Amino acid sequence: MSSYRIALNFEDGVTRIIECGAKEKVLDAAFRQRINLPMDCSDGVCGTCKCRAESGQYDLGDDYIEDALNEDEAAEGMVLTCQMVPQSDCVVAVPVPSSACKTGTAKFGGTVADITAFGEAAFTLTLDTGADAPAFLPGQYVNIGVPGSDQHRSYSFSSASGDARMSFLIKNVPGGLMSGWLAGAKVGTALEMTGPLGSFYLRPVTRPLLMLAGGTGLAPFLSMLEELARQGQGLAQSVHLIYGVTRDQDLVLVEQLEQYARRLPGFSFTTCVADPATTHPHQGYVTQHMPAAVLHDGNVDVYLCGPPPMVEAVQKHFQANGIAPASFHYEKFVTSQPAPAAVAA
Repeated sequence: MSSYRIALNFEDGVTRIIECGAKEKVLDAAFRQRINLPMDCSDGVCGTCKCRAESGQYDLGDDYIEDALNEDEAAEGMVLTCQMVPQSDCVVAVPVPSSACKTGTAKFGGTVADITAFGEAAFTLTLDTGADAPAFLPGQYVNIGVPGSDQHRSYSFSSASGDARMSFLIKNVPGGLMSGWLAGAKVGTALEMTGPLGSFYLRPVTRPLLMLAGGTGLAPFLSMLEELARQGQGLAQSVHLIYGVTRDQDLVLVEQLEQYARRLPGFSFTTCVADPATTHPHQGYVTQHMPAAVLHDGNVDVYLCGPPPMVEAVQKHFQANGIAPASFHYEKFVTSQPAPAAVAA
C-alpha cells in the first residue's frame, strides 16, 4: 500500500484525517498537510511529540532515546510521531487542542440529493459532496449550517466515510429550526458543514460488541455497520444492536438493519418500544431487553448513543447489576429547542 489514513484526534474533539506514506513518519506527513503537531527536536530525543496510538499497526524503529519514550510507555501505545511510521490506517490521540497545531475543523459543502420524511418521527437527509467528501471515523458527527440562519445543528453520519454521497438520520422536532427547514427544502440546495467531530467512533473489533441506540441515535451505528460490512472479511466477533424508541412510529430504517443482518455474519438486532400501549412484541426500554448472553460476562465493548436519560439509565443498570464491560463508549445527544417565534414589528 502506498499510503495510509491517519486520524488525528485532538483534545478539543476535532479530528483531522491525513494521508501518510508507507515509509513516511506521521509528524512529517502532518506538516506536509499543514498540521503542526507538537515537536521540538524531531529526532526522538525530546519527547515533545509524544501521542497515543489508539489503533493501528506502526513501526517506531529504534532511533530514539528512553528519556523520550520508555518501554512501558511504548507498551501502552504511546508513540513519538517524529519516529512513527504507519503499517496500517491508524488513530492517534493528540494531547493538545487543534488550534495549538494551527488547524481546526475542516469546512466543506454539499447539495441536497434527497429528503425522506418518516411522518412526525424523523427525516433522512442525503447530500452530494463529490470530490469534497470528508473522511471521518464511523460514529462521528458534523455541524450543518441551517440555511437562512446563522445557526448550525449537529448530526452523526449514517453513511460510510469518504462516500461522495453522505446521509444523516434527523429527529423531527416540532417547531425545530432544522426540522422546519427540512419540511420545505428543495433538492439541489447547498449546505455548509464543519467537522468531523467527536470521540464516539468505532474502535478495532477485538471482542463482541453491544450497540445500544435510542431513537435517531441509530445514525452512528448505521455508519459503523456499513464500515464493518465493507471490510469484506466477515466478523470474527458477534455484534448485537438493541434499538429502542418511544413510540411505534419512531421505529424507522429497520429494513436497513435487516440488510446488515444478511450482509454481516454474526450481526443480530432487537427493537423495542417504550410506549405501554404499543403492539410491538418487545415493550419497554433497552435495559429490559438486554439478555446476559449479549454481555458475555463483561468481555464486551459497549457503544451507546441516545438522549441523556437513556445514557444515565444504562449506566445505572450496569452499576446496579455489577456489569463492567471491557470498554464503554457513549454519546449523549440533546434535542435542540424549537426556533423562536417571529416578533411582529
